[in-house]
This record gives sequence, structure tokens and C-alpha cells, in this order.
Amino acid sequence: MVTVYASAAYIIIELVNNVAEPLNLPERTPTVTIIILAIGFPIAVILSWIFDLTQKGMERTKPLSEGQEAEMSVTQNRWKIATYVSIAIIIGLIILNLAGRSTKLKAGDIQSLVVLPFDNFTGDDGLEYFVEGMHSSLIGDMGRISGLRVIGKTSSNIYKGVDMAVPEIAAELDVDAVVEASVLCLGDSICLQVRVLSTYPEEKQLWIADYKEERSQILNLYNQVTRQIADEAKVSLTPKEESLLTETRTVDKEAYDAFLKARYYWSQLDEEGLNKALEYYNLAMEKDPSWAFSYAGLAEYWVGLKQMGFIPPSVADPLIHQYINKALDMDPNAAYVRYVYALVAVWTDWDWEKGETEFLEVLKIIPNDAYCRIYYSHLLMCLGRMDEALTEGQIAMDLDPLNPLIQTLYAAVLLEKGDFEAGTALTENALLADPDNHFASWIHSLVTYFNGDYDKSFAALKNTLHLEAEVMANIEQTYREEGNLAAIEMIVNMLEEMALESYILPYDIASKYLMINKHDKVLEWLLKGYNIHDPNMPYVAADYADYEPLKNNPRFIELLKNMNLTWE
Repeated sequence: MVTVYASAAYIIIELVNNVAEPLNLPERTPTVTIIILAIGFPIAVILSWIFDLTQKGMERTKPLSEGQEAEMSVTQNRWKIATYVSIAIIIGLIILNLAGRSTKLKAGDIQSLVVLPFDNFTGDDGLEYFVEGMHSSLIGDMGRISGLRVIGKTSSNIYKGVDMAVPEIAAELDVDAVVEASVLCLGDSICLQVRVLSTYPEEKQLWIADYKEERSQILNLYNQVTRQIADEAKVSLTPKEESLLTETRTVDKEAYDAFLKARYYWSQLDEEGLNKALEYYNLAMEKDPSWAFSYAGLAEYWVGLKQMGFIPPSVADPLIHQYINKALDMDPNAAYVRYVYALVAVWTDWDWEKGETEFLEVLKIIPNDAYCRIYYSHLLMCLGRMDEALTEGQIAMDLDPLNPLIQTLYAAVLLEKGDFEAGTALTENALLADPDNHFASWIHSLVTYFNGDYDKSFAALKNTLHLEAEVMANIEQTYREEGNLAAIEMIVNMLEEMALESYILPYDIASKYLMINKHDKVLEWLLKGYNIHDPNMPYVAADYADYEPLKNNPRFIELLKNMNLTWE
């Protein structure tokens, strides 16, 4: 009987293992089956003592008689051998199945991954912008999956051309898997090879696939790859994610090509790059006037130029509203369109409620969007909701930890918290990666200033000024001879003179007057900022600017009231 039980147990275990995945049975089904069969084995042993299997079927074991001693002795020995063999089989099955399952990928084994920069094997270096755009787009598409933490494009790009093993990259980014992709052809059709590698306990290829799609179907290609990676990684998709990833999306290939070029140049954030970005956004709009992304891209372009102080709000705002409204009319549910709308709501319209609503809607669609997270963190900071701001900022850092802009934006949040050491460390890392980063230099000058390190603060402040060498030499001499406050006063006086002939952000001048405790001048320039709709004015309620001396000033209180902000 024990032998029969062991044989049946073997068949059942193998059957369950083979049908569990096709039938979508719970992940623990094979393990539970083994445990139940193991528990049943002692019962089978006991029953085998009480009953015998005979030609007539199951019969109760007869009492041992003197005449049967020799025969029963032989039978018992046979039974013992069968029992021992059966025990060995059961134990072996348990070990083999559990050991086999320990090496098999299970749901929850992969909770995070990085998509490494795509290899361009087309033989045409002039297509690099398109390959980079495909890399960014796939990351964005995979960012829709709430069950995965997907590392952002900027942190991923750090590893382009770097001679590092996959496990080393995974360890640095704290991810469970790595996606590698190669673009093999790029013309009217796109040939793409994708493979997924696990990194623990050792590097192992989990899956590889080749794709070929018409260029106009490229958005559907991203959906297809994302769904298949989620399936191979055993990541469950929500019904909404399933719906988003099964949408059919087509795009004019020339418009998409121009859009990718615009994004490529926009990311360079210098004057030449920005001019090129505008050229290609306009070309994308010309090639497909019905595509919302071109208009949203133009709106974001003018938002960025205004935020960086290149043009005044009076020039940028009408264009921003024109393009974002057009994009919303065409595709009001697109995540990218709503993301840009959130930026417009906060830093152009000062509509905090609308901005928060749009940020949250985008995060429902793309929970892994690091930029949406960090800008939402800044909105929360401006509204005085610091615990939430820190949470969102940390999530952004987890998603794109090596991105200098994310690092700097989070440093501003830490500055508001009063964690100057951590803020300094982040801005130092950002400047190591991008020494000429104007924004990183500005935030670094603030965190070091409030931390009492005036030498570092002044050195960083100099990098934001872009003055003639002789003028800069005079400022440095003033700093050495008269100190930090005298040097800043000299700088702010020069900025005031420059503002008579060219556009200077009023908030920038106000913040420097604040550093030298000239509060009447602070209020004068804050009011100018309010009147022209300076995009940095939302930060007026943030502690990091150290407006504490003004909090009881009636003019300052009225300013906050007019902006629907409160001082916490």
C-alpha cells in the first residue's frame, strides 16, 4: 500500500507542477500539494499495517499464527523494504521539488529593474537621437506598472558605454533585474532585440525576444515589450494598466522623429540645444497637426525658458496657454499632456488645487515618473506640507538616483527641512556630474550659506553670475577684504542695474537682498515678482528662503494672501 501511495504522490506532484502555471493556479499550490502528501504518508503507513492489498481487494490484516510465522516474516521484510524505498521516494520528491522551485522565478522576485541605454547596431550614428528616444520612451511606458520600480532615464544613461558587469550595475542601483536592448534596423521598420537578466544570486538570462514593427506602430511596440517583460517577470498588472498597455496608438513617423529630436536637444538645457528643440517641436507640429504631444512639448519648452529666466512671463505665458490648451483639446487623457498641464497650473497660473489634481492623475497612470514626483514634492513644499514633500522627493530619488536635476530639486526640499548636510551632499554630487549646472550651483550656494560655509557658498554663487572677468575679479576682491555680505551686496546692486536694461528674475534679486537683511528691498522685489507673475514666486512661503523676519510684516502677509499661500 505504501508503494502505491508513493507512486500516486509522484504522479500528483508532477501533474500539479505542469498545470499550475497554465491554469493560473496560486503560486503556492505545488508547495501546498507536497505538504499535504507528506502529511498523508504516515497515515498510509498506519493503514498498511491494518489492511493488506490482495487479489480480492482491500482486506484486514489477519492475525499472525504459528503456521504463518515464516511466511509472514518474509512478508514483513518485503514490506519494510517497500516502506523504506517509499520514504526515500517521498523525501527525494520533496527535496527535488522545493530545490527546483527555489531556482524558478516567482511573483515578487523582481520588484525593480533598470532599462540600460539601447545599443545602436544600425550602422548609422546619425540615428543615435532616435535610439536614445526609444530608450526614454520604453522607460516611460514601463513606468506605468505600479508593481515595478523602474529606474529613470538619466540614471540609466550614466551606464552608457561603461565597462561594468550587469550585477555591479544592479547593485549600485539596488534593482533586481536589468533590461538590455539593441536596435538592429531602423528605417520604415524597426528591428529590436530585448533581453531580461536577473542578477541574484548570479547573472542569468531570463528571457530574450526579437521584434520587428513598422515605424508608425512604434508606440504599440513599447506596449508589447512592456507587457511581455511584465509577464516574464511575473509582475501582476492592474486592470487599468492592462487597459493602458492594450491601447492601439499610431503616430506619424516623421512627426515622431522630429519630436524625439526635440526631446534630445531639450535635455541639453543650453542655448543652442533649446533653439534646436524649438525648431523640431515646430516641425513635429507641422508634420502632424493633430498630435497633442507636439503642442504639449512646445508648452513645456516655454515653461522651461521662463523658469530659467531667459524670457519674461509677459512673452512666455500667452504661448504656454495657447499650446497647452491645444494639447488638452486633442488628447486630455495623455499622461504627458497632463504632466505639462500640472506644471502650467502651478508655476504659471498659481492654481495649487488644479496642479495637485493633475500631478496625482499623472501618477495614477505613470507611478514611476520621477519628474512628476519631484515637482509634486515642490508643490507640497510650497504649500507647507513637508512630510508629504519629503516622501514624494525620496520616491523620486529612488526612481532616478543619479539624475543631477532630481538630486538638486530634492536638495531644495531638504534645505526647507533644515537638513543642510544632506542637501550639500546632493548638490555636490550633482555638480560632479554636471559642473556647469546653473540650478545646482544656485541651490548649492544656498545650502552651504545656511550651513555657515560662506567660502563654498560664494564659490557656487559665482558660477551663477556669468559676469565679465574684470567685474568678477572686483567682486572676489570685495569678498576677500570685506566679507560675504559686502560681496553679495555688490552683486545685487549690479543685478539691479542690469534689470534696468534686460530681464532679470525679480525673485532672484529679492532672495539676494534677503541674504544681506535688507527687508524693504526684499519686499520691493517680491511685489515686482508678484506683479509680473515671476514663476519662482510660489516658493515665497518656503522656509528655505528664510523669510522668517518678514512673517509679521503686513505687506508680506498680504502678498501671501493674494497668492493663496500660508506661512507655516
